Amino acid sequence: QVQLVESGGGLVQAGGSLRLSCAASGRTFSNYVMGWFRQAPGKEREFVAAIKWSGGSTYYLDSVKGRFTISRDNAKNTVYLQMNSLKPEDTAVYYCAASDSPPFYSFTLSYPNKYSYWGQGTQVTVSS
Repeated sequence: QVQLVESGGGLVQAGGSLRLSCAASGRTFSNYVMGWFRQAPGKEREFVAAIKWSGGSTYYLDSVKGRFTISRDNAKNTVYLQMNSLKPEDTAVYYCAASDSPPFYSFTLSYPNKYSYWGQGTQVTVSS
């Protein structure tokens, strides 16, 4: 059974940085796409970034390009989201997700229903 466990959230001032981690277990993830989503109070869940475990191709929400970086560590089965230059509007619960449902067209990777497995979420709060 796939398990995704996020960590690394917290409270940070605007302009600061955080690194989120997602430890994945239960499967071999070489054929998976891993994603990060976020959900602010009263808003829908929003795609942030994704990475193809094999090959490492990455995809980002326009508003985080140049500030956030998604990466993976094959040996540790862990996906990271490095978040720099954080803004108050980045405040949300951040979720790690995994998809094992090809094809992985880039335009589909932002759809939450593409992902079958989800972590419990980690809170990120950016103060102004």
